Amino acid sequence: MSVMESPDMMYSRFLQTCDIPVEGKRIEPFTMVIFGGAGDLSQRKLLPSIFYIFRENVLAGGFSLLGFDRTGLSDEQYRTVIKGAVREFGREPFDEGTWDEFSGYLNFLSGDLEDDEKFGELRKRVDQIAIPDSNGNKNVIYYMALPPQVTPLVVKKLKEHNLAKGEFRTKIIVEKPFGHDLRSAEELNKILLDAFDENQIYRIDHYLGKDSVQNIIFFRFTNTIFEEIWNRHYIDNVQITVAEDIGIEHRGAFYERAGVVRDIVQNHIMQIFGLIAMEPPIAFKADFIRDEKLKILRAVHHMDEGYLDKFMVSGQYGPGTIRGRPVAGYREEKNVSPISNAPTFFAGKFYIDNLRWAGVPFYIRTGKRLPTRITEICLQFKQLPVKLFGRTCDTLEPNIIILTIQPDEKIALRFGVKYPYSESHIYHVNMVFNYNETFKMKVHPPYERLLIDCMRGDLTLFVREDTVEEMWAIVDPILSRWEGNPPEDFPNYAAGDWGPAAAYQLLERENRKWITS
Repeated sequence: MSVMESPDMMYSRFLQTCDIPVEGKRIEPFTMVIFGGAGDLSQRKLLPSIFYIFRENVLAGGFSLLGFDRTGLSDEQYRTVIKGAVREFGREPFDEGTWDEFSGYLNFLSGDLEDDEKFGELRKRVDQIAIPDSNGNKNVIYYMALPPQVTPLVVKKLKEHNLAKGEFRTKIIVEKPFGHDLRSAEELNKILLDAFDENQIYRIDHYLGKDSVQNIIFFRFTNTIFEEIWNRHYIDNVQITVAEDIGIEHRGAFYERAGVVRDIVQNHIMQIFGLIAMEPPIAFKADFIRDEKLKILRAVHHMDEGYLDKFMVSGQYGPGTIRGRPVAGYREEKNVSPISNAPTFFAGKFYIDNLRWAGVPFYIRTGKRLPTRITEICLQFKQLPVKLFGRTCDTLEPNIIILTIQPDEKIALRFGVKYPYSESHIYHVNMVFNYNETFKMKVHPPYERLLIDCMRGDLTLFVREDTVEEMWAIVDPILSRWEGNPPEDFPNYAAGDWGPAAAYQLLERENRKWITS
C-alpha cells in the first residue's frame, strides 16, 4: 500500500487488478462495411483515420474494409481514390510503404442501397473477406457514412437480410445528427432498436473523443480539493463556451435546415453539460457514466415560453472582420437564403433541479464567426463574505476553474496573490496544467480514439438512446419557440464580435459577465 493511501481506503469492485494491462481490451479481428464508402465523410475523415490507426500498429489482430457505394469502382480503382484522399486529408506526411500494405485490406462493392440483390452479395463478400476471431466469430462493424435520411433505409435492409443479428457478430456506428427533433430521434431509435440491440449501437459524437473532455470525470472524481467544492455551496455559476471563428464553410444547405441549436447545442454542449454536472458514477464503465449524465439531463428545469423569451438568445452574423480580414455575413454565404432566419449564435441560462446544483445558473453560448476558436468550461466560485485587502474601489475577481478543450487542452485555476512590494495590492494569476507540455506524447485525434473504442467494444464515449431523446427534449421547446416567432433583427451581430448585445445583457443584469481565458 502506498504511504499516501488511507489505511481504510475502500476499493470499487469494478477496479481492474494490477495484472491487467491499463489499456484494456485488445482489438479482435473485424470487417468494417462502410456504407457511403466513396463519399465525402469516408474520404475526408473515416478512411484517413483508419489508415493512421493501422500505421501505429493498433490493428495487429487482423481486419478488412469494404466500401459500399453506388459509384462504379473496382477494388483497385477504389484503392486509388482512397489513396488520393489519405494523401490530401491525412494528418501526417503520406507514407507510401505503409499505404502499400494497408491498401491490401481495402475492398469495394458497387451497388444501389435499395437493391435487395446487393445485400445478398454483401453477405457473400463479407463472409469471404472476414477473419474469424479466436472463438470463430466473424465480427462486422457497419459504418453509416451516409446522409441522415438514408440511414433508416440501410438499417431496415440489414434487418430484412438477416445481417444485423444473423451469422455475423455485429455493431453499427451512426453519425450525428441523431434526428432533426425529438419525434424524428424517437423514430430513428425505434428503427435502430428494431434491428440491433442497444449494446450494438455506437452513436458517434467526435467531441466525446477528446481526452480533455474525458478528463473532466477524472479531474472531478480523483481530486478531493475539487470534488468537495463542486456544488451550489461554493460555485456561483458555470459557463460553457463553444466558439468558432469560421463561418458555415460549405454547409449552407445543412445550416438552413439545422441552425446552431441542432448543430452544436443538442449534442456537443449537452454532453459536456452532463459531464460537468453529473454525480460520481460507481465505476468508469459505459452504462454507469451514461446513467449519471442522463439523470442530469432529466433534471434540467422546465422552461415555459416566458422563460425562453427572457433567458434564451438567438443571433445571426452579418458582415464583419476576423483577424483583420473582411468576411461575408451569413445571408451572403453559398446556399443560404438572402432573408434567412437560421440562427448561427445561441446563448442561454439553464438550471438543474437537484440537491447539488439547485439555484446555480449554467450559462451556455456558442456561435459562428466569433473572435476566436475556443471551447472551454468555466466554474466561477462565490466571493468571500468579507473583503479584507485592497481598497473599497478595487474589483475583487472571483476564483475560477477553466477547463479548455480546444484549441489548447489545459486546466487553469485563477486566484489572487499579493503583488510584489505593494502594501495590499491583489494580483490575479493562473495556475495552468497543459496536456501537450506535460505529457509530450502523440495522442489519437478524437475520431481515431472513438473508432478504436468501437473496435474494442467500449461504449463509454458513445451516446445512448435515452440520452439522445432527453437532449432533444431539452432543446425542442427552444426550437419550437424560435421557429414559431421568427426574429426581426437578423443579422444582429457582426462577424468578429462575441454575439448580439442580448447575450451580454443575459449575465450583466445579474451582475455577472462572460469569462474567457
